[in-house]
Amino acid sequence: MPHEPLSQADVLLEGFLALDTPEGFRAELIEGEIVVTPPPDGDHEDYIGLILEQVMAHSRTQMQFAGNKGLKLRSGGRCPKNHAIPDGTFAPRALRLYRGAAPWMPCEGVALVVEVTSSKPAADREAKRHCYARGPIPLYLLVDREKSSVTLFSAPEGDDYRQHCTVPFGKPISLPSPFELELKTEDFL
Repeated sequence: MPHEPLSQADVLLEGFLALDTPEGFRAELIEGEIVVTPPPDGDHEDYIGLILEQVMAHSRTQMQFAGNKGLKLRSGGRCPKNHAIPDGTFAPRALRLYRGAAPWMPCEGVALVVEVTSSKPAADREAKRHCYARGPIPLYLLVDREKSSVTLFSAPEGDDYRQHCTVPFGKPISLPSPFELELKTEDFL
């Protein structure tokens, strides 16, 4: 029985899924490009911790958190099969999205993804933003260490978010429903 030839995207996905990255490193397939990043530094993890503490203590909706959870995202851009690993993923606890989830889970039900810029800030600012919007993931929080700012992207439509709000470190930023909290950033300074 003849087999259909594999597309370039299928070959890329197979190669990506077969990668054996060194311990602590992570690989992502974002818009047709395999991106391998080293383990995060302490400041990176501190920002994630500060956000996590506030969401768990003050969110109107009880949330679950996953650090470095693999997400399969909708097709678009240069590659129809995107696989991203946000620094943090929040979902309403009532959904129990992470229980029994595959290593690469669908993004339906995810309320917020968080990225803290590190060695490849352009990927967080552009490519990942477009992938998350295509998800569609309702909220994307970007902590930009080079720019000393926090940006909340919301209202995903197509390949991007229609709204965004940027504040400098030290100023609070509002996380809308289902969180309904003021995220304080003074400790980011």
